[in-house]
Amino acid sequence: MTETITSLQNPKIKQLLVLQQKSSERRKTGLFVVEGQQEMAHCLHAGYEVDTVFYCPSLLPDFQVPQHARCFEVSREVYEKVAYRGSTEGVIAEVKTKHLSLDDLTLSSHPLIVVLESVEKPGNLGAILRSADASGVDAVVVCDPLTDLYNPNLIRSSVGAAFSVPCVACSSETCISFLKQRNIKILTAQLQDSHLYYDTDMTCGTAIVMGTEHDGLTDLWRRAADAHIRIPMLGQIDSLNVSVSAAILMFEAVRQRQNKKTDNR
Repeated sequence: MTETITSLQNPKIKQLLVLQQKSSERRKTGLFVVEGQQEMAHCLHAGYEVDTVFYCPSLLPDFQVPQHARCFEVSREVYEKVAYRGSTEGVIAEVKTKHLSLDDLTLSSHPLIVVLESVEKPGNLGAILRSADASGVDAVVVCDPLTDLYNPNLIRSSVGAAFSVPCVACSSETCISFLKQRNIKILTAQLQDSHLYYDTDMTCGTAIVMGTEHDGLTDLWRRAADAHIRIPMLGQIDSLNVSVSAAILMFEAVRQRQNKKTDNR
């Protein structure tokens, strides 16, 4: 018989809230939080294992419990307190984390990789993953991260792409060595000593490297680059949001690769 939880003081609800709020707890337990039916579907499709499910029968009467997961019904009042989106979804779960390494990646013959150095805003990383999914990127690599890859804001803003796009966290030195060994061209996005992005070949194996909006890239990446690229800025502001810049560059790579296929027919 499924247990029903009606109090926010229930230990299981308290644990759920701690997982939402603290990266240290996510690291310690190896669990993270997924909210909503669509995100759950993407998560399960990607092979993640659901540990515990909390669902509200009045919001989601026909919910199918994932295999092997513990399941608790929660009252509408409890659900609306623990869920970011209030009463719109009806399900929230604790899921077991996966930790990919660079060696776990399966790359295409001419891979397209997005590298982010010291990204700190989970919403930006989530948006980049969403664009990476749409543009068919092989992987996203987060170097020297300042946010964990299972932050709830990242999961929400990615709209499921956090599960569909392979994402690896590692040091910049490790990533540079990986790219060099595989002859993947390193393109760093920067204003100084750079060429317009659409004048740079992205049809070969390519890594597009982005830094933070405030500090840009470190000299380590600038020195490792095979080319420096920039997006022309025609107004008074000298930069775009990193997720917007990343999307522009990813889809330029898509455009070039599609044109090359057409030319080769």
